[in-house]
Amino acid sequence: MSAKTTSRFAPSPTGRLHLGHAFSAIQAHDRAQRAGGRFLLRIEDIDGTRSRPEHVDAILADLRWLGLEWDGPVLFQSTRLDRYAAALDRLRAMGLLYPCFCTRAEIAASLSAPHGLEAVYPGTCRHRDSADRAARIDAGMSHAWRIDMAAAAERAGPLEWTDEIAGDVVAHPERHGDVVLARKDAPASYHLAVTMDDAAQGVTHVVRGVDLFAATDVHRLLQALLGLPTPLYRHHALLTDATGARLAKRNGSPSLERLRLRGDDGRALATLLRAGRLPSDILTTGFLAASA
Repeated sequence: MSAKTTSRFAPSPTGRLHLGHAFSAIQAHDRAQRAGGRFLLRIEDIDGTRSRPEHVDAILADLRWLGLEWDGPVLFQSTRLDRYAAALDRLRAMGLLYPCFCTRAEIAASLSAPHGLEAVYPGTCRHRDSADRAARIDAGMSHAWRIDMAAAAERAGPLEWTDEIAGDVVAHPERHGDVVLARKDAPASYHLAVTMDDAAQGVTHVVRGVDLFAATDVHRLLQALLGLPTPLYRHHALLTDATGARLAKRNGSPSLERLRLRGDDGRALATLLRAGRLPSDILTTGFLAASA
């Protein structure tokens, strides 16, 4: 393994970390440690309505409690808004973006979800003529920016990416439809920001949950369009309870802060997670074993 191997953990400060976050952070940390490389921490804080400084403080405390240290300063996405804007300008200059004025209710009423993926936007605003778009923007109508996926995929040509577990993967970004790259309430979407940030930080190995496996097709497309390097990916298994349900806050998974403040040993918890086990008072029957 190269000493330049770089992985990262990139949580959003919109709530407290839970056990699933801990497992993912450990996977990314250990991947870099095994290679003698770097483990970076990035805070994805461009959601101005939900990001909170107290959540950032809790993230840093939780990671240290688990015994995880990161290399270099923490990168905050909110410091990179000009970079996202420049990328959007490039894509607009290529003729690959269009403004979307649809409300959530309008979109929900017209969505479909083929191939088992998330619902795909039907391209309503892609069919608006340029004069109509300009008039709506001049009138101050709120809008997002979507990528014309068919045009973008044609421009990029055939694409592949590699996952350490799944092997070589043929990218099919067109299955996701015209995804949003700049939201109405945020300067960049997850897809755009994460792709640009990984490139800027020199991330060579993206370690994250298998729930983001399909999204990698979109990220690979953006790398091709913007001339960015493609890292090696590793989509690890998710923590599940005895019924197979994903361990997450919405399913009652305790926050790391709660465990930390009640006096639990964070390093001991990290050791259990590495071994594919959870504390007996949280789950006695174990969980889906990690692919370390």
